[in-house]
Amino acid sequence: MDYKKAINEIKGADEAAMASARDYCDTLIKPLGSLGRLEELAVRLAGITGQVRNRFDNRAIVVMAADNGVCAEGVAAAPQAFTLLQAINMTRGICGVNVFASAFGAEVVVVDIGIMTPPATDAIIDRNVRRGTDNMAVGPAMSRGEAEAAIAAGFDVASELFKNGCDILGTGEMGIGNTTSTSACAIAFLGIVPELAVGRGAGLTDEALANKVEVVKRALAVNAPDKGDPVDVLAKVGGLDIAGLAGCYIATAYHRKPILIDGAISVVAALIAARLCPPAKDFMIATHRSTEPSYDAAIAELGLSPFLEMEMRLGEGSGCALAFPIISAACVMINEMGTFADISFDDSVLVDIREGTEE
Repeated sequence: MDYKKAINEIKGADEAAMASARDYCDTLIKPLGSLGRLEELAVRLAGITGQVRNRFDNRAIVVMAADNGVCAEGVAAAPQAFTLLQAINMTRGICGVNVFASAFGAEVVVVDIGIMTPPATDAIIDRNVRRGTDNMAVGPAMSRGEAEAAIAAGFDVASELFKNGCDILGTGEMGIGNTTSTSACAIAFLGIVPELAVGRGAGLTDEALANKVEVVKRALAVNAPDKGDPVDVLAKVGGLDIAGLAGCYIATAYHRKPILIDGAISVVAALIAARLCPPAKDFMIATHRSTEPSYDAAIAELGLSPFLEMEMRLGEGSGCALAFPIISAACVMINEMGTFADISFDDSVLVDIREGTEE
């Protein structure tokens, strides 16, 4: 399925299933609304699958790996070769995302969508569109066709995982310099002041951060991305990893599965997917609040709120891995808790304690 054709077939959340899940939560043996956001999550999951009772045991985190030509401007603390090194390390199971994913029963799937040097391992899926982007500070990061090819690659990778039985998808990335492209995209879409949108990434001195801000300003001035055209923004100041993740979000909505948003790079990819396909927002679940400064504006634009406050900024999909137990908790709540009918209790005496309810 071509991702552009898929977009035309995607419909939003199943409102009837959500209403049924909401009503059922109110029959569980607890004060009304007392499990707060777990109840909200269970309702959202019902809207995604169309079923009140759900399980998501077959879990995967897709990590899109790509290099960024803007590294030539000194915007990253780590050397560019670290993209390839860390992508390989992920296949060895020794990175942050790996240990968390392993603890909670998730597979980590690493995809070369734009690594500069071809990985010498079959453990990384080869969907390389080009060997890194160009330097966006002097011209477009990539062509429009390349941006679309990267979206299509992400759509295909996610679709294949669902075909093979995946129930839920997390989003991760690996790419030195990708917080620079992420910041540029966020500014282009949302009009954030650069000084408030550009962060330290993996760690920059004050001087290096000031340089990064100026590089982003220059990239936006040189390329003049059209905020009304998501692919134009992506091609001019984005990254191949961002494009691939955008394709994953679209595929997940098409297959009516839940997809977890990680940090700043992941949420900008989600924003692009939502601009291309507004109903795709209904299938996205925010996991943790990244401390990278562009995150808050992007997640607010999506109308989502993360349920973990861990002060993390690792990326890789690490926040998605930590969220899997919360997803499981929402499912076992609605699947296994008893109801007032089970214990022959008259629930008419209960008072709804949720904020905003009337007495």
